[in-house]
Amino acid sequence: MGIARPILGLVSLILLAGAIVMTFFIVLSGAEIGSQSTGQVYFLQADTSGVSNGNNNLQNPARWTYLAICGVQNGHNSDCSSTRAAQPFNPVGNFGTSSGLPDRFSNENHFYYLSRFAWVFYIIALFFGVITFFLGLLALCTRLGSYLSGFTVLIACFFQALAAALMTAWTVQARDAFRSNNQSARLGEYAYGFTWATFAIYFITAVLFCVGGSIGKNEGSSRTQKSYFGRKRSTRSTRSRGSFVDSESQRRVKDEYD
Repeated sequence: MGIARPILGLVSLILLAGAIVMTFFIVLSGAEIGSQSTGQVYFLQADTSGVSNGNNNLQNPARWTYLAICGVQNGHNSDCSSTRAAQPFNPVGNFGTSSGLPDRFSNENHFYYLSRFAWVFYIIALFFGVITFFLGLLALCTRLGSYLSGFTVLIACFFQALAAALMTAWTVQARDAFRSNNQSARLGEYAYGFTWATFAIYFITAVLFCVGGSIGKNEGSSRTQKSYFGRKRSTRSTRSRGSFVDSESQRRVKDEYD
């Protein structure tokens, strides 16, 4: 059982590393870094052929990523807008017009806050995921490290669940709004896969860390009990030997006087 904790800790660290990498793919989507992996990560793609703001520079179809709004070329993000932290989903504000957009998007605050809070929760979950990765090094050798890692990854799991739920809410509602307006729209497979896979990994690693922390607990208590009873038995035997010696000495003194 002594080797089980390092094995569980190592497995957890490998899973955590994968979750952290997937989250980085999400939060770097839309950035011009020449990565084929992030180039396929987006949350929503929609047809914008009917949208007009007096300019002809609108992406069609348009992809909403974490950092920008991009067009599509050979299945990858291209011709992205200027990047900004936590690019909100707000088609009227993004394109500067409501012409050709579904009426559902006239309520700008609904989708704006859903997407912005989702972006914030992504970062919080990533922060605690990274903290857990470094604490997980202690989980390889100590029970305390396992429990601390389990606690912090549960926090990451909580915020990742919020991010996944909000992201799913706004993307599905927006997709349905585009389709009801006879505009094709689709969800981003990679963004969905990375998001929910990260949530699952955080949950699994929390369980593994807690199991690793519980390993050896019963063994330690049993050793304590054994040592306690061993001392007790040894004390009793010492006392019995002492009483035997005392009785012998008393018998000898009595015989001398007789």
